[in-house]
Amino acid sequence: MKKRLYQFIFFRLMGWKLVGTFDENIKKCVIAVMPHTCNFDFFIGLFTRGIANQQMNFVGKKELFVFPFGYYFRSIGGAALDRSGGKNNVDATVDVFNSREIFRMGIAPEGTRKKVTELRTGFYFIAHKANVPIIPVAFDYAKKEVKIGSPFYTTGDYSADMGVFLQHYKGVKGKFPERQFDFDTIL
Repeated sequence: MKKRLYQFIFFRLMGWKLVGTFDENIKKCVIAVMPHTCNFDFFIGLFTRGIANQQMNFVGKKELFVFPFGYYFRSIGGAALDRSGGKNNVDATVDVFNSREIFRMGIAPEGTRKKVTELRTGFYFIAHKANVPIIPVAFDYAKKEVKIGSPFYTTGDYSADMGVFLQHYKGVKGKFPERQFDFDTIL
């Protein structure tokens, strides 16, 4: 019932479409969502997740997961990061991947809705260390499309991999294109 409501709102009322699908056999992955230029991206993501009808997750510092909000964050797919013992975010997130049977983590490599000249690299190194694919997802406001790409497996050569991986985002326009990362700088 909820999926039908999401479909009605997303497809009929908002006029968006999904291009591509998530492979339900991939139980663990990093979902790299770009461009991320406005708060409304969150709702596009929620509709996409509801229509795909698959568990999708996110991480946050463990302090966010205490009463009263902890229950809510967990119920919508959140996982608390424990960075005790000197762990950085990448290692703490890899620990979450290793402790779960299913963990599809959504992340915005731009890291903010403001203009950036470099992507944050954590999403790449999390996928590499956890030995999981990165699924590229583009929010193209110009075409009103959510484009779901094929799984991308890292090689450990960040520069070379980004030249291939970022092809998925070529020509994509965020809600505020002037704020988005310039994909042509790497391509």
